[in-house]
Amino acid sequence: MSLTFYYSPHSSASPVHWALEELGVPYEKVQLDYRAGDTKKPDFLKLNPNAKVPVLVHDGVAIFESVAIQLYLGELFGVAKGLYPAPGPKRGEVMKWIVWTNVTLGEAMSRLGRNVGQWAPEDERNAKAGATAKAEILGLLQIVENTLQGRPYLTGETFTLADLHLASWIDYVRMMQIDLAPYPTLVAWCSRCTSRPAYATAP
Repeated sequence: MSLTFYYSPHSSASPVHWALEELGVPYEKVQLDYRAGDTKKPDFLKLNPNAKVPVLVHDGVAIFESVAIQLYLGELFGVAKGLYPAPGPKRGEVMKWIVWTNVTLGEAMSRLGRNVGQWAPEDERNAKAGATAKAEILGLLQIVENTLQGRPYLTGETFTLADLHLASWIDYVRMMQIDLAPYPTLVAWCSRCTSRPAYATAP
């Protein structure tokens, strides 16, 4: 079996990087530099014509999009490791949180970044749109806060790839200077997740 992981630190590849470390499967890492144009080079575009990381190449087959890779790793390796449920309702519960993180929270975070982020061009920023996105994010964080009441992890007593995926995104939430103080249960959960040894090895 051959696994090659193409990534850039502190990007949407981070949850996948963490998952690979958590799963303990052997893989090769290839770090790319967006600013140097690494993702736009012909060899990489053959793997992902979208010119983005992450990409996981498994026995010559390239898989892109972080959610697709996460679900693939879960199905392939996660069940045996106890990080991804066997087929059934519990798997569906884990899948919904992984997808929710990218599709629902991720979309709102992207809008916030485009409109108030320090890397967004000043002439393209829209304070009102940014405020709307931030209000949506606060509501989404409250959903997580409510979900975690009375349970240590998103789907119950066990840490899964759903927790890993969402906790990785909370780093981005913090980077956008969103105050998490109103969400103490979420903060405690995130601390439990990021205290795992694999987290520190996957920037």
